[in-house]
Amino acid sequence: MVALESVTPTLTEIARNTRNAARQLAVLSTEERNEALEAIATALKASIAEIQAANLADCERSEKEGIPKALYARLKLGETKLNSAIAGVRDVAQLADPTGTVQIHRELDEGLILKRVTCPLGVLGIIFEARPEALIQITSLAIKSGNGVILKGGKEAIESCQILTQIIRQALKSTKVDPNAVQLLTTREEIRTLLELDEYVDLIIPRGSNSFVRYVQDNTRIPVLGHADGICHLYVDRAADLTKAIPIIIDAKVGYPAACNAIETLLIHKDIAKDYLPKIAEALQEKKVKLKGCDRTVTLLNIEPATEEDWQTEYSDLILALKIVDSVAEAIVHINQYGSKHTDAIVTEDKETATTFLERVDAAGVYHNCSTRFADGFRYGFGAEVGISTQQMPPRGPVGLEGLVTYKYQVIGNGHIVATYSGTDAKPFTHRDI
Repeated sequence: MVALESVTPTLTEIARNTRNAARQLAVLSTEERNEALEAIATALKASIAEIQAANLADCERSEKEGIPKALYARLKLGETKLNSAIAGVRDVAQLADPTGTVQIHRELDEGLILKRVTCPLGVLGIIFEARPEALIQITSLAIKSGNGVILKGGKEAIESCQILTQIIRQALKSTKVDPNAVQLLTTREEIRTLLELDEYVDLIIPRGSNSFVRYVQDNTRIPVLGHADGICHLYVDRAADLTKAIPIIIDAKVGYPAACNAIETLLIHKDIAKDYLPKIAEALQEKKVKLKGCDRTVTLLNIEPATEEDWQTEYSDLILALKIVDSVAEAIVHINQYGSKHTDAIVTEDKETATTFLERVDAAGVYHNCSTRFADGFRYGFGAEVGISTQQMPPRGPVGLEGLVTYKYQVIGNGHIVATYSGTDAKPFTHRDI
């Protein structure tokens, strides 16, 4: 007997399989989805050594290839980061089921009932770079919300993504969730094909550079949710408390400079610049932050002049641009011109000024007297996030479960017809909320 050759499925077949698995997943109970999440968490916990070995191989290879420092920081999956991601899977299981929620329950007429009920989107296409723990977070959110997911990680994280997907799919075999609900793509060429599969994929979420997000948006008919740059600002007002301002600035810049919610520009009111800027600069330089300043700033500090390009740059590194402004109004104009609508913050004890800032800055997140680093799905209590959106239409900001469901209208009658409610003898609707 001649052995049959193994046939690798095409991307269209993979997407079709994911669609079918997603339809099965969508009708599972909350308990069955939560059992799948617990199986995943348990399997990942038992495979930490194996996961870290794959990640080390990715890190070593990428380091030889000259990976940027910020990208390397996102790629490295240390034990603390990995354990946090695994704990996040269990956190997602504890969240309320976003599907099956009745948003509208209305009597249109006696015996004619309207409901608007939340339901899964279907199949998500997630394209991300470097961060392998994002695969864990996204998969847990997809399963909880009843969605299938097709994942494409960056080439720098290929071994990490492969081992994580293998562990997750194996764990799902012991549950009611079809492993085909979770798929991994491994080549850059597959991205273009994925973007053409509007018959099977319902939402694309790209997580990468500005140019890459633009490429995705320009090359697909599938709805796209995401953000390009993370150019975040912190404005220190003339009524700021310096004992609050310095720790907030350090946290927002130094805590994790590669994060998209780290600040890239610090604005400060002219009335306090002479006294405050040297102290702020000293605190930042102690943390090895390279400073660049506007024309007025360089008269106070011995630092490199900032250029127009600096106001438009996401450094993702220990570099910070400084600018002195005349008023909160000027700070707002600067932020709305150069910001990426991600997250911007003000430090002030003047509540009226804070309100003006919060109302007029056009960003997904606007903060008062706290670090921009709070812009995170886990910190918002979403369990995890599938991405961050800076678009005007919702969902906006860190996107958790609520951004992965849509709704359908269910109307239940008893032989009702529209003709009854038309013409000169039309019967009126009751339109009574139940």
